[in-house]
Amino acid sequence: MSHPVPKFEIWLEFEHYQQEPDHDPDHDFANVAVTLEDGRRYALNVWTFGVIPHLRHPWPHREGQGEPAEYLLPPDLLVSRLDRPTIERVIRQLFERGEFKEDWLCARS
Repeated sequence: MSHPVPKFEIWLEFEHYQQEPDHDPDHDFANVAVTLEDGRRYALNVWTFGVIPHLRHPWPHREGQGEPAEYLLPPDLLVSRLDRPTIERVIRQLFERGEFKEDWLCARS
């Protein structure tokens, strides 16, 4: 069953800082804000599938150095790629499928 998709705007953390030349959007994580037309605002911590193995190792992420983490607290969302087209498409799909979580809603100030 398809759900209505509200009009939304997204804010992507990675668009607000200078990225390193070797930045790889398939191996990254960021904060994302989704604001609906009615003023509701949602905050998500988004990781790519590719970044997970790197997060098990101490910063900077160098495999083979230090003990790998025994666990990771999960993000709100895992995606294939951290870029605007992918995030917009995924947010739209979450709304269409009724999977957008109310847990992501920020308290009104």
